[in-house]
Amino acid sequence: MVTVSPRTASSAASTTEPRASDSASRRIPVEDLVRLRRVRDRIDREYREPLDVEALARREAMAFYRDLLGFEVRLDVGSGTMRWITVGPAGQPDTAIVLTPPAVDPGLSEAERQAITEMMAKGTYAGINLATDDLDGFFERVQDGGAEVVQEPIEQPYGLRDCAFRDPSGNMVRVQQSR
Repeated sequence: MVTVSPRTASSAASTTEPRASDSASRRIPVEDLVRLRRVRDRIDREYREPLDVEALARREAMAFYRDLLGFEVRLDVGSGTMRWITVGPAGQPDTAIVLTPPAVDPGLSEAERQAITEMMAKGTYAGINLATDDLDGFFERVQDGGAEVVQEPIEQPYGLRDCAFRDPSGNMVRVQQSR
């Protein structure tokens, strides 16, 4: 936020313009007016379009799966009001994860949509299991990237060493040490 403070007429007479709402004795320095106009123009550009929550969710999902986990984008498809993105581990073309907005199936009732939304909030709706050769390095990178950690790497009683975190939509992602 830019704070505008009045200057005396003698110190700013040659570099100020009068404000329409103030008396002639109050002036704003030209450099402050320029700064205010730049801020106004930036706000106008950034908020020209209404907020697209699904677009924000897609950007967060892409940042998580592509940039943080290192997956490659296989498809980015739109059809009518529906859009989905398919990602997968680099070098594994037969493995894919389809990222879609939750509860958008037109065949769902409102009660089903609500149940899905509640399950996603708890992290019980969907999940994926991955494996890596360097669990500790992977965990450190994902944690440093800001993912919500659910479980740090531990030895499980059933013989696996794994960790868990949530993706931006709340889905559980479990990662185990490759054997």
